[in-house]
Amino acid sequence: MFEDEEARRGRPDPDVLLAAVEATGEAIIITSAVLDEPGPTIEYANAAFTRMTGYAADEVLGRSPRLLQGPLTDRAVLDRMRAAFLAGEAFQGEALNYRKDGTTYVVEWLITPLRDDDGRITRWVSAQRDITDRRAAEDRQALMVRELHHRVKNTLATVQAILNASLRSTGGLAEFRQAFTNRIASLAKTHALITEDAGQVVTFEGLLRTELEAYDEPGRQRVTLDGPRVRLISEQAVPMGMALHELATNAIRHGALGHPSGRLEVRWSLQDVPDGQALLWTWHERGGSPVAPPAREGFGSQLLNRVLRLQVGATVETSFEPDGLSVTVTLPLPSQK
Repeated sequence: MFEDEEARRGRPDPDVLLAAVEATGEAIIITSAVLDEPGPTIEYANAAFTRMTGYAADEVLGRSPRLLQGPLTDRAVLDRMRAAFLAGEAFQGEALNYRKDGTTYVVEWLITPLRDDDGRITRWVSAQRDITDRRAAEDRQALMVRELHHRVKNTLATVQAILNASLRSTGGLAEFRQAFTNRIASLAKTHALITEDAGQVVTFEGLLRTELEAYDEPGRQRVTLDGPRVRLISEQAVPMGMALHELATNAIRHGALGHPSGRLEVRWSLQDVPDGQALLWTWHERGGSPVAPPAREGFGSQLLNRVLRLQVGATVETSFEPDGLSVTVTLPLPSQK
């Protein structure tokens, strides 16, 4: 009798334990031990689970957690999970799940077995967490690191291309020194402009001139810029500056700006669209070597097609015309209040 009382003292009160599980911010479900369909079935779901998934408790009890899976759920993760379960081991992993309303979220699981006195698994307890924001931040950081490595490598290649172009287009050492110095200074100003205070507003023409004005040469206009004053918020200016940097890099390394007779025209205008206004701009190179579509998508093309589209909602059209590259971009602008 005395030993039973001592044993009970070491166990939490069931009502207290249930209240603690209900109060925790971690989503908790308890399922049956049967793995084959239609199992395992959910026997308990706490309030955090219903908030995370959008399902009420009575909508999931008796159903399999598979109801949260969908077309984009990684099958390989589920296969590893099942292999761990069959081995009687706990499992920790991440996957894409679907809420009741069809929206997706990234879930992190820690699933552990409950065993009886004979060691048989009787249930599985799953602690879950929505890590969508964390995963997005990690993906953004990975992109920034990749972009940093690329920009360092690309900047060195750009300096070499600027050197070669300056040698071809200047007549003497003094003229070369001046042209080369100006172009390097322009490159440095571009880097500074797009990495300043995040709240700064930058004009589209300012981005262009900082990137391109050094390629004009005394007595010979190689770059034509034409359009109204358009201000870009920092969220737009940074990816736009990156895109212009890539285009200028390509032009000096492979396109019109790498040839003494090459020309570049950038023209832009404002257009009315259903949600407000959009900046329409075209980049047209002439007088360089004949161009053709690349055999595979390089990082510059990825930057135009993915960063501009995904980050600022722009549409990008690229054509490889006989006299040079032509790019047209339509950028939605935020409403002016």
